Amino acid sequence: MKMPTDAIREEILQSGAIPFARFMELALYCPETGYYETNKDNVGRAGDFITSVSVGSLFGELLAFQFAEWLEELRIANCELRIVEAGAHDGKLAADILNWLQIHRSKLLSEIEYCIIEPSLRRQEWQQETLKAFPNVYWSSSFENLKFKNKNSKKYGIVFSNELLDAFPVRRLGWDAKAKNWFEWGVALDGKNFTWAKISPTDLPSAICHLPSALLSILPDNYTIETSPVAENWWRDAAGILAHGKLLAIDYGFNSDEQFSPARLNGTLRAYHRHHVSDDLLANVGEQDLTAHVNFSAIQKVGEEAGLKTENYCTQPQFLTRILQKAVTEKPFASLDAKQIRQFQTLTHPEHLGRAFRVLVQSRA
Repeated sequence: MKMPTDAIREEILQSGAIPFARFMELALYCPETGYYETNKDNVGRAGDFITSVSVGSLFGELLAFQFAEWLEELRIANCELRIVEAGAHDGKLAADILNWLQIHRSKLLSEIEYCIIEPSLRRQEWQQETLKAFPNVYWSSSFENLKFKNKNSKKYGIVFSNELLDAFPVRRLGWDAKAKNWFEWGVALDGKNFTWAKISPTDLPSAICHLPSALLSILPDNYTIETSPVAENWWRDAAGILAHGKLLAIDYGFNSDEQFSPARLNGTLRAYHRHHVSDDLLANVGEQDLTAHVNFSAIQKVGEEAGLKTENYCTQPQFLTRILQKAVTEKPFASLDAKQIRQFQTLTHPEHLGRAFRVLVQSRA
């Protein structure tokens, strides 16, 4: 069984320094041995990091309430009712959503197909174990292979992801202040150790090519930003399967105006291992998570170019608070107990998960 370190070393020995995006891809997704393939319990207090899902069931219950509203609109329009989730990890969020629907919208749930997009057979097994109580859940390896029970039906419904886009491989682009051009950060070998190398980029995103000269003139040497063509392509594919409905992403990130900051000279990429944040991205390969902030302006543009309308771009606290305000007469939201209040505070407080998380909702009518 090939470990991520072995696969990375082989590629470097064969072709020289590789782009960091390829390093990140192998470290996280190397078949059977990558970080996301071997670490089922990497989320939560006993794992490497906390997510909105690991805080408790309230996050999924609030999403379920909102999804029920959107699905009722689709029902009125005589559309098939579907929820498509990508990046489901161990299936806990899906379970929280389906449990709430089962208790509070049982008739609606009986009409819903819930599909999980999951290319990894190992993660499918984790999810199937979590969701074995729900017969209306099925799996697909990709949007391309997505097949509904009614083969002739159009693809209506809700497509969503939570903390998925930040985990896609990113390109690291650095600024050479003396030469006045961009280079790409790659990964090379120094003996047996991985080390940074500057390589020539094969291409540059158009947004980078058209940055104002006034900005470029003040960028310090080696100033680094990330771009994620993989995330943009994923969003384009998701938009392509949506004949009518909503496309939703929840993740931490910013818009293009916030991308350049004196506080982020080395970009936003971080490693997470046992709740410790590290800038050493090349260490503990396959044993630590690697994530970068999502450029929501780029994602939003991709969706609009695919014909979607942007309905909402806001912070997670704003999004969840609006749902709770609509759901105040609905159990269990009418009177949150102490445990649920703590969960809501963790999800929305700027000292916790409310600081950097953003929500993008686009739709096709």
